[in-house]
Amino acid sequence: MAVLLREALGGSLRRVRTDQGRTLREVSSNARVSLGYLSEIERGQKEASSELLAAICDALDVEIAEVLLDVGNSLKLRTTIAEDTRVVIPAPTDTSTLTAA
Repeated sequence: MAVLLREALGGSLRRVRTDQGRTLREVSSNARVSLGYLSEIERGQKEASSELLAAICDALDVEIAEVLLDVGNSLKLRTTIAEDTRVVIPAPTDTSTLTAA
């Protein structure tokens, strides 16, 4: 299953925030976005507009380009892992040689 851009973006924003040791409340206040909405963005449930993304990045004191590079790397890594994953389905067993007791 493909990873959605909003999920990768939310994960990247959450990593930046937690690496800085900051709370959702602090960042939401500085970005002037509701705490609940910021939480939904971080969980990949809502899409952030470019204006909102800029406000969140300003509140986190991080460049949008840095966040987008992280998102791109995350998506690339997940795609590579997905392509390298193989599902092996065993061949059916020949049941004609089985006898009923």
